[in-house]
Amino acid sequence: MFRSALAHRDLRLLYAGMTVSMAGYWAYNVALLAVVYDRTGSLGWVAAATVGRFVPSIAFSPYAGVLADRFEQVRIMVASNLVAGASQAALAVTALATGPVPLIIVLAGVTAVASAPIEPAMAAVVPRVVDEDDLAAANALRGVIENVVQVAAPAAGALILVVLPAWSVFAFDAATYVAAAALIARMSLRSRPVDVTEGGSAGPLRQMLVGLREIGRSRGVAVLVGLSVLATFVYGTDTVVYVAASDERLGLGPDGFGVLLTGLALGGIAAAAFVNRLAASTRLAAVLTGGMALYCLPNLVLAVTESPSVAFAAQVVRGAGTLVVDVMAMTALQRAVAPDVTARVFGVFWALILGAIALGALVAPPVVAVLGLDGAIVALSVAPVLVSLAAWPELRQLDRDAAGRTRVLAARVAVLEAAEMFAAAPRQVLERLAAASTEIDAAPGATVIREGDVADALYVLGRGSVLVSAGDPPRRLATIGAGGWFGELGLLEGVPRTASVTAEEPSELLRIDGPAFLESLTAAPLTPAVLEGARARYVTTRRLEPAFARARAAA
Repeated sequence: MFRSALAHRDLRLLYAGMTVSMAGYWAYNVALLAVVYDRTGSLGWVAAATVGRFVPSIAFSPYAGVLADRFEQVRIMVASNLVAGASQAALAVTALATGPVPLIIVLAGVTAVASAPIEPAMAAVVPRVVDEDDLAAANALRGVIENVVQVAAPAAGALILVVLPAWSVFAFDAATYVAAAALIARMSLRSRPVDVTEGGSAGPLRQMLVGLREIGRSRGVAVLVGLSVLATFVYGTDTVVYVAASDERLGLGPDGFGVLLTGLALGGIAAAAFVNRLAASTRLAAVLTGGMALYCLPNLVLAVTESPSVAFAAQVVRGAGTLVVDVMAMTALQRAVAPDVTARVFGVFWALILGAIALGALVAPPVVAVLGLDGAIVALSVAPVLVSLAAWPELRQLDRDAAGRTRVLAARVAVLEAAEMFAAAPRQVLERLAAASTEIDAAPGATVIREGDVADALYVLGRGSVLVSAGDPPRRLATIGAGGWFGELGLLEGVPRTASVTAEEPSELLRIDGPAFLESLTAAPLTPAVLEGARARYVTTRRLEPAFARARAAA
């Protein structure tokens, strides 16, 4: 199922970098808590280390999304990895020199802040490097990688600590960040930075609020974010409920919660085989609601069993459910949000996700205190499913909107495929251009572009014909029919329009914003024939200028 997605070189490089840095990060988590506890012997300091990593991530994530839109996204990921690597190197030196624990916690916070732009940038980049049909597979592959690393890397970190000092784990993490930067830097894709400062008039708070407003602007988008946050909240409650159930019911002791977490991760790995097939379904409402039920309801087993193996099996089933919810919600969100604000939306999204984990961990103890362990397990298993059922109408509307969007994009892609200009363009580039285009109907005699105007868009003709003319009085230069295009001269040369274009008959056109067209050239350069044709038309209009000038003078 992943072969088609992995055929894209940029995705391989991106995920290789992610895997390397993620492995170092999870190993570092173990070493950080171990070194803090070893130095202080205090669980309070361990909690402070956790807060020192967690709170900066939550606080900075919305602005990290702003940075990922404001700057080129591949470069921001490279820079973030390098800064995080430098902070980990400083942490290794501090640990080696037996530096103060507060400094260790501060450096952990610096790492969290430095790496924050990576997640929103990655969420914005993935839809640009894979075809629309491969997007769910790419997200599912990411989920599999995360689950594998979360199982293996902490264990590897613990093993390293058995034979090597803690500073070596921090040094290893620093090296993984640098390696990730080197891999991601090799990607060919380059995004178009967006001026989110509104010409310098918008402050940081207003810039961050764009992502939040974008989520609130569409009830469907808000529901997708809400379901992901709800699932993560449940995960936060698991961290408390697992400890109590392992100790009081399963006889594994309070440390046995790791067994249940492993089952959850293994279920996520196993579910990858069918998530991509679910992504092809047009019934997002049914898939997401079913996934939430699959994630939450098996936890009821913990209220009635004392068998570790039965409890473990239930967690495997739950792991499958959470992968379905995560992948489907993220994929739908990437498709629903405009590309220019995707990173900012995901910056807010990751802040909400992290906050939901913390809130779930805080809410679970009082719920257990009031309802008892069994009552808390039942409540925390059933309530999220009821909430997701309440979202059914909005999810059904998303299904209808997605179906309409698919039809529109397919029609636009067909127009682009008919144009020789895009003969060498891969499918994901055509889909990206189709999503960035607008449809225009031109009546006979309507002026589409005017000579001398600013060149701001490319036009592709789907139906009808247009007349190209230049000069004063106008001189007929050419007629362009269906499958033709115009407007690229001004964009490629950076000059005003060299000719006027007028509809000769009822015509249907796609208007592609200039920056989106120029950005697509990094992935799909124009063929020599197209470039030669553009150059010839440019030379023709330039040669005619003296004649036009003489005619105007004579008049």
